[in-house]
Amino acid sequence: MASRNTRGAAGVPTRPEGDPQRARFDQLRREVRERQAERGLPFAMSEIERMSAALGVSRAEREVARAVYRRASEAGELRGRSIEGVTSAAIYAGCRKERAPRSLGEVAHVSRTTGKEIGRTYRHLADALELGMEPVDPTEYIPRYCERLGVDAAVEETATEIVETTAKQGLLSGKSPTGFAAAAIYAAATIEDESLTQQAVADVSQVTEVTVRNRYKEQLDAFER
Repeated sequence: MASRNTRGAAGVPTRPEGDPQRARFDQLRREVRERQAERGLPFAMSEIERMSAALGVSRAEREVARAVYRRASEAGELRGRSIEGVTSAAIYAGCRKERAPRSLGEVAHVSRTTGKEIGRTYRHLADALELGMEPVDPTEYIPRYCERLGVDAAVEETATEIVETTAKQGLLSGKSPTGFAAAAIYAAATIEDESLTQQAVADVSQVTEVTVRNRYKEQLDAFER
């Protein structure tokens, strides 16, 4: 009777399905990953706390961020990703979930990683964990940006009206909500005759001055029709 071939294409011995030794190796690998995740949890929670404090994130937003991180850990989504990237993405998700969004630039500013990694990790977690996030409304950025800029309430009200009016006209489509909000604030300051530079608005919103300049001209043209 011919012996059963237990070698792969490269001549490397293979193990038959249901091999108890292979099952044991898989179990040990899972246990190692679980222990690594548990050891990393205190650091992850401290990172979420540190970044949340720097961003002025509320308790509700922090709780969502912690929950997102734990879900990612339990689902095995930490594999191949840095703790810094996942914790930052969790904060970004928590803020969006609680309707107090921070931009990727704002989160990256207090993170130990880049906005590019945060965005990539967030998109993966949102899909893998089925977070069901709604698109960000630019008006949700306006109160915080206006507070940091120290402008009058009239500027905030006009900026909100500009966003709502121009978004209905389709001007928001395909554009960054942070840049759209920043431009609306500058446009509103122009209308309300408040002294405000494009650079100041760009710095607060973590977008470029070119973005503010281009968007606000479009908004003013559409708003004043």
